[in-house]
Amino acid sequence: MPTLEPRIYLASQSPRRRELLAQIGVRFDLLLFRSGGRCDPETIEDPLPNESPDVYAVRVAAAKARHGARLLQERRLPSRPVLAADTTLDVDGEIVGKPRDDADAAEILGRLSGRSHRVLTAVAIACGQDRGERLETKLSVSEVRFRVLAPEEIRRYVASGEPRDKAGAYGIQGRAAMFVEEIRGSHSGIVGLPLCETALLLRAFDYPV
Repeated sequence: MPTLEPRIYLASQSPRRRELLAQIGVRFDLLLFRSGGRCDPETIEDPLPNESPDVYAVRVAAAKARHGARLLQERRLPSRPVLAADTTLDVDGEIVGKPRDDADAAEILGRLSGRSHRVLTAVAIACGQDRGERLETKLSVSEVRFRVLAPEEIRRYVASGEPRDKAGAYGIQGRAAMFVEEIRGSHSGIVGLPLCETALLLRAFDYPV
């Protein structure tokens, strides 16, 4: 009999994470949470009091993966590892996530102009009770330096719509690449899924990458 190809679930709506997983040949199915007026309380991304950016990123990614593993059982889906991730910026110790609106995006980009910031992407994989209720995480930390941005550049970039769903109000894989003077760390981690750390986690769950 033919052997079934190994697959995982990806608990993310990010097209960038889907593309990165496909880049390294990982086969996956999307596991979507509720959204809009029925947000899953288990995965609310509000920071806790005095929470550091590093701890925040890992906590949120782990919560998404753990919640995804529970959903598999509730929805009676095939049992497989669930992969989730979270990306945030650390600007002077402050957690900077996705912009609330265009004005917030412009303010964030103004803060990033002419200086360095840290990009943190945490990856988590979880399995449900039938697989031993296991959770593993890894954190990718990169440093990005922006050149000085003119106000008109920021205005045009915000008007393009690209910053709206991006942590830190920019996508290094898009138009914002022209803002970046230097990066230190994982380019794929800055995009949204660090492939080195992801591959190591998948291997720990016996996925052949």
